[in-house]
Amino acid sequence: MNLKFLLLIGLININLSAISQSESYQIALMKYNGGGDWYSNPTALPNLIQFCNENINTSIQPNPAQVEVGSSELFNYPFIHLTGHGNVVFNNDEAQNLRNYLLSGGFLHISDNYGLDQFIRNEMKKVFPELEFVELPIEHAIYNIQYEFNNGLPKIHEHNNENPKGLGLLYEGRLVCFYDFECDLGDGWEDKEVHNDSEENREKALKMGANIIKIAFTNQESF
Repeated sequence: MNLKFLLLIGLININLSAISQSESYQIALMKYNGGGDWYSNPTALPNLIQFCNENINTSIQPNPAQVEVGSSELFNYPFIHLTGHGNVVFNNDEAQNLRNYLLSGGFLHISDNYGLDQFIRNEMKKVFPELEFVELPIEHAIYNIQYEFNNGLPKIHEHNNENPKGLGLLYEGRLVCFYDFECDLGDGWEDKEVHNDSEENREKALKMGANIIKIAFTNQESF
């Protein structure tokens, strides 16, 4: 049975070690409407994929896909990344499609590239009207499943000089969406010359990204 079928029937229960020994698979960047630059950080996912394949034994295809939020193709990918600086709009069908994907075992990572926050919270409320983003405690597995982050989410870019926050949507104990706010992990994954980040910050960003990837493929309860 392929990944899409497993997602559709709600039987997906991906274990990273099992996946790493199977044929390669693909992750995707989400395309959305509203005018926001969903395509920002073009080198981010390829660099994260390379880091994960070299360091945590994944078999992710080197070129990420691009998938529209309302497309049935969403179910082909176990991990979806969403980023940008501006407006995001989900219509009712798109919100329902994303909800079905996440409830079937898919995983969404949102990275605020600065300016996304005021829009994405409203749109995710369409997807899960019954849920609120909660700040994950330092003890959560996302901060130690592969690499240790004893102080929680690392700070990659300053933005408003506020502390970084790792926020989650938890459905029946499972983390279905992780949102890095005031952090900008995606910028940290980009080629060094794009933002001239230090090697230390780039390494922190990639290691945190690897933790997120591993969480997405591991059946984890909330706390």
